This record gives sequence, structure tokens and C-alpha cells, in this order.
Amino acid sequence: MGDIKETPEFDIPKECIAGVVVNEGPDFHIEVRNVPVPDIGPEDVLIKLNATGLCMSDVHFMLNDWNTPLMSSFGTQCAGHEGAGVIVKVGERVKNLKVGQRAGYKPIQDICHTCSECQDGRETYCLNAVLTGLHIDGSYKQYVKSPERYTAIIPDGVDDYVAGPIMCSASTIYTALKESGLRPGQWACFPGGGGGVGIQGVQLAAAMGLRPIVVDTGDERQKLAKELGAEEFIDFKEVENPPAKVMEITGGGAHGAFITAIQSYPIALDYLGLRAGGVVMCIGLPTKDKFHMDIDPTRLCFRNQSIKGTLVSGLADIAATLDFAQRGKLHLKPTVVGVSKFDESIQKLRNGQVAGRIVVDFNLP
Repeated sequence: MGDIKETPEFDIPKECIAGVVVNEGPDFHIEVRNVPVPDIGPEDVLIKLNATGLCMSDVHFMLNDWNTPLMSSFGTQCAGHEGAGVIVKVGERVKNLKVGQRAGYKPIQDICHTCSECQDGRETYCLNAVLTGLHIDGSYKQYVKSPERYTAIIPDGVDDYVAGPIMCSASTIYTALKESGLRPGQWACFPGGGGGVGIQGVQLAAAMGLRPIVVDTGDERQKLAKELGAEEFIDFKEVENPPAKVMEITGGGAHGAFITAIQSYPIALDYLGLRAGGVVMCIGLPTKDKFHMDIDPTRLCFRNQSIKGTLVSGLADIAATLDFAQRGKLHLKPTVVGVSKFDESIQKLRNGQVAGRIVVDFNLP
């Protein structure tokens, strides 16, 4: 008979480390505090997070500059939705997940599972979705609860520093790439492609056979983009008209423009040039009353161009993105910091001073 694997046991404390938002609004900051470890229900699992990615969506929730209620109106103290860790406790009615399995904490904690969107596999558009880091505490807290029925499992071979950001940034851009309908050999343009979402999109686009072009600025972002699959890098501070340069490189315009940098929306259609069938994929979420698109329907008609929006990913697309990483197609090179750097790192992200992704490791001081 084979060896029987014992279920690991974990000592679960009453309190855990958390990055708590203080002074929610334009002058917010993060304080590292001890907070209670959450209780779980009979169909929940408790995840001890090893790491969390930092996402601009977190910043917007803490700034409260979107058309969303205050975090504090739901009693939420911790932002974050890019967590990776291990299941340390399961509820009495949990059937399939086990203590010791690796698991992620993603932008949507749960859905209703009964509406037409949930039934059609488009569950991220469920009107009753529970948004992590807004409706409930997010991944800036070391211990989090997650319903078994909507928990993402992380496969072996994918490091926590990679798996955490896959919960949002990488899988979000994967969904946009998939829904764009672009085919191998076509040009994919990434305004802001040196940032955390875009740089993972560049790698995934290359893995899917597309030809990535990054529009961004700075030697660090250029080096990173070229290392991770970009065929071309256009520095918008050195090139007077980036869309015209994209038209020149591609022979008419990009087949798809993937907008993660919200400042690019006013000129997003220009990246398509005269490309028939080109599509703008809206991914980054602008702040209230800023960075809108002025659209001439005649242009859309004559060139068969379109504009489409996607939100975050469901379980299937998260699993597909994790598979890219497991196969070595997604090599995130994050800046890893300890919990003492929580606020400093968030402020750098807020001020556009981050190339790639920052990950906070709860096990580092």
C-alpha cells in the first residue's frame, strides 16, 4: 500500500497582520495593524495569505474617486484582491477543498450563482457580486475567508509572487485578449504596457501568437517590455505622435488596442488607424468624469471598428491564466517588499512610480 498523506495542521492565531486604510479619501494612507482573524461559515475556507499584489483598483477604492460607495460604509478596512496562500481551515460542509491546498483571493469573492450572467459563464457581471476590498476586507489582510464554491485553486509550479497578481491583473488582461478576437500574427498595442496589468498582457499576447507593441516611457519600462515579449516600444515622451508611429510600424494600425492606462482613452481609437475590424478593449477604469472617449460613429461604420469593455475574470479564465504561468509563459518579475513597506509601496503605485508589479510578502518584516 502507498503512504497515506496526513492532512497538515496549522496553528491559527486570533489576530493577524493587516494593511488598514486610514483617512479614506484623497489623503489616505496604510497602517500595519493586528486585526481579528475572520470566522468562517460551514461552506467557507480560511486562507492564510503569503503574499498580495498591489493594484491601482485598490488605490481607487481607498481614494474613493470612482462612482462607488465608501469602503467604510460596508465596514471594510482592507483593500486588495490579489492574494495567494494556503487553506488552513475548512467549514464542516466543505466537500472538495482541503487544508493544505494552495488558494487565491481574487477581485470577486462570491456571486449569486443563479442569475443569467452566472448561468451563462459571465459571472463577473453578476449584479449581486461581492467585490473584494470594497464590500468585504481584501487581501491586505493575512487571513481571509472564501466560499468553497468560488475559490480559485493555485497549481503547483506557480510561485505565490506570480499567482497573487494572476488573480486580477494577469487574468483580467487575458480575458480582454481572448474577447478581442485577435488572431495569431496580428498586432496588439498596449498603451501603458510597462505597468502591472499591461506587462502581463504583453507576455500573454506573445504566448498567444500576437505581436505586442508597448507605448510607455522610461528606460526601465522599455527594458522590461522588450525582455517579456514586446516587439516594439514607443516612448511617448520621445515620439511626438505615438498613434502615427503605431500606424507606421503595423502598416495601417493595430488590430487591437488594450487600454490599461486610463490617460490613453481620448486617443485610443487612433491606435487602430485605418485597420478594418480593429477593436479597442477598455480595461482600465477612469476616475469620475475623466478620460472619456469622443466617438464618431461614421468612423466605426466605415472601418468596421469597435469598442468593447471587459471587467475582471471568472474562475475559468483565472485557471487558464494560471496554466500559462505553470507552463512557463508568464514570468512576472515583481518588486517584493515586507509589510513595513505597505504604505510606501501604495503611494509609489498611486504616483505612477512602479514598473511592473509590487507584491507584499506577509512573511517579511
